[in-house]
Amino acid sequence: MDQGTSSSRAIVFDHAAKIHSMAQRDVTQIYPLTGWVEHNPNEIWRSQLAVLKEALINGNLAISSIAAIGITNQRETTLVWDRRTGEPVYNAIVWQDRRTANACDKLREQGLGRFIKDKTGLVVDPYFSATKIQWILDNISGARQNAESGHLLFGTVDTWLLWKLTNGRVHLTDPTNASRTMLSDISRAEWDSELLDLFNIPRCMLPEIVGSSHICAHTDKALLGEAIPIAGIAGDQQSALLGQSCLEQGMVKATYGTGCFVLMHTGNEPVPSNQNLLTTPVCKVDTASGYALEGSVFMGGAVIQWIRDGLGLIDNVSEVEQLAGQEADSGGVYLVPGFVGLGAPHWDPHATGMIIGMSRSTNGAHIARAALDCIAHQTADVLEAIRADSGIHFSEVRVDGGAASNNLLMQIQANLLQVPVVRPNTEETTALGTAYLAGLAVEYWDSPTEVVNLWQMDRRFEPQMDFSQALALRAEWHRAIERSRGWNEPGLI
Repeated sequence: MDQGTSSSRAIVFDHAAKIHSMAQRDVTQIYPLTGWVEHNPNEIWRSQLAVLKEALINGNLAISSIAAIGITNQRETTLVWDRRTGEPVYNAIVWQDRRTANACDKLREQGLGRFIKDKTGLVVDPYFSATKIQWILDNISGARQNAESGHLLFGTVDTWLLWKLTNGRVHLTDPTNASRTMLSDISRAEWDSELLDLFNIPRCMLPEIVGSSHICAHTDKALLGEAIPIAGIAGDQQSALLGQSCLEQGMVKATYGTGCFVLMHTGNEPVPSNQNLLTTPVCKVDTASGYALEGSVFMGGAVIQWIRDGLGLIDNVSEVEQLAGQEADSGGVYLVPGFVGLGAPHWDPHATGMIIGMSRSTNGAHIARAALDCIAHQTADVLEAIRADSGIHFSEVRVDGGAASNNLLMQIQANLLQVPVVRPNTEETTALGTAYLAGLAVEYWDSPTEVVNLWQMDRRFEPQMDFSQALALRAEWHRAIERSRGWNEPGLI
């Protein structure tokens, strides 16, 4: 079960890690105010249950033929519901939402940024769940009183789906999702009392933290006709790291979804970041703990959606490669997609979207090419920061996600990085990672080594640009980034 920002999907994998069947439904994006992004929690559940059933029908499968279910999900997105009725008290506040930017500014002004980062591995930003929970408790009538009385529950999307799949019997999460709330001690994988006090969040709201790969629950028999083990839980990006078989120090994956998310496995000890990156746990599939450095780009594939929906330059996102390919380059045009601020390594919630460098000769193909360029530039920003933090010079980047099928984008990425970009046969690595977690827990696969050996390459993109040219393009990109930063900062407009 792969519940993402743009859609809910269910994918059935066989023992060879091949897709047997799948189903997908879009999720409605709700924008109540500028910078606010929400989902309907009940739509998330209904769509996920629907695609689960559709995937079985599409594959001509009985539910009894399923060895186990894994859940992977958009992280940080925040849901609060009443344990007595199971009804949400408010829409899900999506990870992209920036409504708590000013609250985060105040935390930094109070000098709490280092305190929070030392405990959580995270920078202070509205991206994470803590200030979203706080906002719901402080702005929804009766929410704080009900929370303090033990009537309200919090969960990221994995916890919400698990609650619904078990008919309200199980309230759990795993370390990869808990680590994204800004409420968990990363070294102990436990909720932290000092952080709960800081954000004024009752502990009784929070789910129990359990391992990512073990049988943690069974589906309610009335739901599917059988009680199927739920044996894998992981946030989408850690799941994709496993799906890409990046289990060794120095291995890197980049996922091109709604956003772009880059992780490097750093080994068994957390590596603190001096480059505004995040330190995050990876999925634990053996006795050793593991950590990664991560950078999150807020607008990745969503930029292509904007080219389609906002500008009307294409009718389908798959058309952007052909349009952008009509020009050899962007003609000096740079698109900075700061529509919801900038993520790593810039972390500027007050940045704005911007197109700069246009002239009378600029056309739609230049804009489309600039859109692909900006995705690759943002990913390169993160990877350069990872290099600086880790001291590791990686030999390749493994890529996945919907936009990874865009050959032009992948070539641009290899050119800017000056490192080969490698695409696997199975681009659905996010879902595959949590399938591995569930399958290992029920011995569908015998060992992590077995699943690592299932990885196969589809295509390798070698750099085709001189280093000096790539360096010049990167310098121009950084000039554009600087012009977008702080545009919406309070007091400046």
